[in-house]
Amino acid sequence: MNLKEKIISDIREAMKSGDTVKRDTLRFLDSAIKNFEIEKKKQEIGLSDEEILEVIGRSVKQRQDSIRQFNEGGRTDLVAKEQAELDILVPYLPEQLSEDEIRKVVKEIISTSGEVSASDMGKIMGQAMGKLKGKADGNIVRKIVGEELK
Repeated sequence: MNLKEKIISDIREAMKSGDTVKRDTLRFLDSAIKNFEIEKKKQEIGLSDEEILEVIGRSVKQRQDSIRQFNEGGRTDLVAKEQAELDILVPYLPEQLSEDEIRKVVKEIISTSGEVSASDMGKIMGQAMGKLKGKADGNIVRKIVGEELK
């Protein structure tokens, strides 16, 4: 069962159990996947699991940003809603690497790149995100790359 089939199955399950938050969150995700299929002109063949993970990652990031903004604005009611949706989406992502594991990958990239300075951050970030795509948050990777290039 691929990822899209699992999401559709989970929508049906949520409908049967009456879990409206999960149902609505997964329907929104399914809609985002369909929109991405249209954008990539892949309506006929569908998206690969990697592309679906990209859509899920964007949805998770949106929720995290919303939670941060709602916290700053004192809207705890909306924070709770966004957190519930985030808790539903996160299990669909692959397990995230720890900061130590990310640091190990970044150090390896820096050592194979030869002489590097702080001005090479973009180059190192590009390589790191290529290796860590879907396995690590970009903000954490950027922080670690910055620390390692000092």
